[in-house]
Amino acid sequence: MKIPHPRSRGWTPHPLPACTPTQKFWLFRPGALTAGLRQLGEFRLRVLAEYAQAAPADEARAMRLRPGSMVWVREVLMSVDGIDAVAARSLTPLEASRGIWQGMRRLRTRPLADMLYHDRTVRRTAFECRRLAPGVPFYATARAVVAEAADGSADGKVVDIRYWPRGANLNMNANPHGARQAAIDRASRILARRSVFWRHGQPLLVAEGFMPGFWDKAGDRRPA
Repeated sequence: MKIPHPRSRGWTPHPLPACTPTQKFWLFRPGALTAGLRQLGEFRLRVLAEYAQAAPADEARAMRLRPGSMVWVREVLMSVDGIDAVAARSLTPLEASRGIWQGMRRLRTRPLADMLYHDRTVRRTAFECRRLAPGVPFYATARAVVAEAADGSADGKVVDIRYWPRGANLNMNANPHGARQAAIDRASRILARRSVFWRHGQPLLVAEGFMPGFWDKAGDRRPA
């Protein structure tokens, strides 16, 4: 059952006008996204960062929290056949991460779907989508992934995205400004979706951004 939730500026419950049919399919595909990714090839999940922070206003509004409320954040990168496919940012109130949503802290490299789709008490809001842009909390996560790919430095280690935002690890020997700007431009074109899972009155916000290489990998396939 879907439940309504407050709208935030820039996020829309409707497909963006410029989206292709395939993009619309993935942005509003119901069920576990990881199940669809596994049908495209070999699936892998890498944890980028896990930390506590004060909730940005945009995300706090979606979770019906006061801006600045402390939340627990988990950021991951999912790949298919070695291609960066989806970056995801999940967050829940800090207290809920020790209670109702404590399983989030124990997932390691398992996807959130493992704890979301086997519990009948969990309810999910309708999807919202947008193109990412500076100022959107999830933008920094996506930009860090794009920057890492540009640098060619992915090595399977945990990356703390809180210290990445300005592209410090880019390979910028030839044209530092151009390399950084290219990463920013690519991140600004990323299509993202988000929804909120509710369990016993506690929210868990999940935002997922489709990386540039995903669309070539997916082609026209639309797995059930």
